[in-house]
Amino acid sequence: MADFLANDGLRLYYEDTGQGVPVLCLAGLTRNSRDFDFLAPHLSDCRMIALDARGRGKSQYDPTYANYNVMREAQDVADLLDHLGLDDTFVIGTSRGGLLAMILASGHRSRLRGAVLNDVGPEVDMAGLNRIVAYVGQPPQQNTLAEAAAFLESAMGPAFPGVSKERWLRIAAANYCETADGLELLYDPMIRQAMLEQMEAGPIGDLWPLFDAMQGLPLGVLRGANSDILTQATLDRMHARNPDMLSAVIPDRAHVPFLDEPNSLDLILRVLESK
Repeated sequence: MADFLANDGLRLYYEDTGQGVPVLCLAGLTRNSRDFDFLAPHLSDCRMIALDARGRGKSQYDPTYANYNVMREAQDVADLLDHLGLDDTFVIGTSRGGLLAMILASGHRSRLRGAVLNDVGPEVDMAGLNRIVAYVGQPPQQNTLAEAAAFLESAMGPAFPGVSKERWLRIAAANYCETADGLELLYDPMIRQAMLEQMEAGPIGDLWPLFDAMQGLPLGVLRGANSDILTQATLDRMHARNPDMLSAVIPDRAHVPFLDEPNSLDLILRVLESK
């Protein structure tokens, strides 16, 4: 557990645990290093490095909210690699973290040993994007973590059948902080404004060349069977462009798989052992 300064002076938090092959873990849009708590027990032979992106978790909030963009955040990841002196690492990127992994492959390919993209690809389905926009930055209506866990189970349970109440509570604790005045978000609410302005400005461009930059690297892609972010059609196109890519569709999961499902673990370990 430590922090470092990005090249623009913002202080960012990361966790660096274990020994062995380095695995850099990059979380989703509003998530943090807790995204990988379910995976961690299964990678005990690896050096797991999990970053809280700027404005998330224990990292400093950026006073310039426009800096909540994938290019700036990819630079933060490169700054972390510089800070740690890492020139050869695997990356596991969940959702937005997977986009960062693709940007790294384009600009810092020599530093990547391989990658796993968790429920994300070079095309994001608008249905899922609109769903995310509806909740990002909105203050939680529940007052306790137990209430938040019950809400998450009610809202997400149909797409995640069979998930235990204990797990929903852990997910709630990874996303909210319980205070005397109720729940608080564990990320900067201004991420919403940044996202809205970026969407209004139009698409950020063709992401397929970023995906193509991963050619030749050990690569795996996970898709939740119920995902509204990574469609099966996009996954099929990814395979067509990169026939060596591994993939797994995770049953009873939407956006995003927890990474400790048997099929998820099988794919992750195959990628980590491939080079």
